[in-house]
Amino acid sequence: MVNEYEIKKEICEIGQRIWKRGMVAANDGNISVKLNDNEFLCTPTGVSKGYMTPEYICKVDKEGNVIQANPGFKPSSEIKMHMRVYQKRPDVNAVVHAHPMYATAFAIAGIPLTQPIMPEAVIALGCVPLAKYGRPSTEEIPDSIEEYLPYFDSVLLANHGALTFSDSLINAYHKMESTEFYAQLLYLSKQLGGPKEFTPEQVEDLYEIRRQFGLPGKHPANVCVAAKNGQKGCHSCTGACKSAESKADADLVASITKKVLEALNK
Repeated sequence: MVNEYEIKKEICEIGQRIWKRGMVAANDGNISVKLNDNEFLCTPTGVSKGYMTPEYICKVDKEGNVIQANPGFKPSSEIKMHMRVYQKRPDVNAVVHAHPMYATAFAIAGIPLTQPIMPEAVIALGCVPLAKYGRPSTEEIPDSIEEYLPYFDSVLLANHGALTFSDSLINAYHKMESTEFYAQLLYLSKQLGGPKEFTPEQVEDLYEIRRQFGLPGKHPANVCVAAKNGQKGCHSCTGACKSAESKADADLVASITKKVLEALNK
């Protein structure tokens, strides 16, 4: 039997962690945990994640409607985003949204995290794609992340922040930590002349290590968008952070352009 009070305590603990690490400011960020197919616990709106106690936590159904909330509290306005993750990823049991400094800077700059620069990032995260901008509290953000949900466990939200999800709350939080650490190292290495990336062979070797570990979640090692279409994987920066459809469109345009140029040069 699920002990809801203990889960609420864990949500508060994770909230304190992301607040203490500077991943959120003021009332930013939100966290949710799946209890069953129709019951979810989530953080309330308008509350600092560093000061929550269990009675702050709300319970909602799969549509985001309130099942239980104490007076003065209501679910995060971003609950729609969380529900979309659970809808598209039955393996996910927890979602964390935050605004970590370096990862959010990359999101603001419009740069996904795709460069293979350290074993832990390649094994644990793979690539972190960039979802297009959507207005907070609307269906635009859920719609913007949907195409990435079957293939990734961490997504940057353009001009907004980061979203991570996994089979447990602690693992979802760890993915947020890993995303931020990856972004920080990538940023700093660029100041030192640019990162030295792994070769495709080294990346594939790390992917094989991940397979042997049997880690949960989605990853380019076995579900990469590009790889499924017979192309190189994410870490070779060949467009795997885009949807399969958009990649196919790009290949079609390139093919037509090549044929046109060949015809003009005859």
